[in-house]
Amino acid sequence: MMSDSIQQNISLDHIRVIAFDADDTLWVNEPYFLEVAKKFGDLLEDFIPRHNASQELYKTEMQNLPLYGYGVKGFMLCMIETVIRVTSHAASPQVIQKVIQYGQELLNKPIDLLDGVEDVLTALSDNYRLVIATKGDLLDQERKLEKSGLTKYFHHIEIMSEKQPKDYMKLIKHLDCQPDEFLMLGNSIKSDCLPVLELGGHAVHIPYHTTWAHEKVDQSLVHPRFVQIKTIRDILPLLKQEAVAK
Repeated sequence: MMSDSIQQNISLDHIRVIAFDADDTLWVNEPYFLEVAKKFGDLLEDFIPRHNASQELYKTEMQNLPLYGYGVKGFMLCMIETVIRVTSHAASPQVIQKVIQYGQELLNKPIDLLDGVEDVLTALSDNYRLVIATKGDLLDQERKLEKSGLTKYFHHIEIMSEKQPKDYMKLIKHLDCQPDEFLMLGNSIKSDCLPVLELGGHAVHIPYHTTWAHEKVDQSLVHPRFVQIKTIRDILPLLKQEAVAK
């Protein structure tokens, strides 16, 4: 089982490429969606209880995931579809306009880097090829990366429609490295760790205080190429690196 302490039983001596998830690994993301989901429930309170609105929205998201993929635009479309369905077309155009406004506000959110991110990237950038491997809407993720100011640290940016083993293998081949030379860091065991481990790569889980329901899996993962750490800074001692003061 995992514990709160850093597990040191992983060998990372041969790592050449370090890939980072973006949302909720480098910057804040899921809390913004939760804020909108709450406002969405409030918006529909004349038609359906708030907690039911969240459940119905999630159901719509799961039904449409193969069509829309991940990201704010798909989320906005799912909110609109949920409004129409749960109100039996009784919602006013103003309600739909409010939902669109919520989506636009999400797209325009400032980028709030998580603590230690830039220090870690600075410390690692001279000795490793750093990569972003994230999923979501291409335009939205490119916009967030640009706002973050982190582009200068990365050798390659990969924005995936999904994170399956075949998607990671495509990335690893593009980077001309072997799976055992590849390390993935992220907040989702399901998307960031399990597919990479399946390929023979290494994975580091950095839990975030809130996780989208779709990404939740059994957390009791034990694997010789896997480790869980508390914060992104904790990767440095595992790689025998020191933080570089900015």
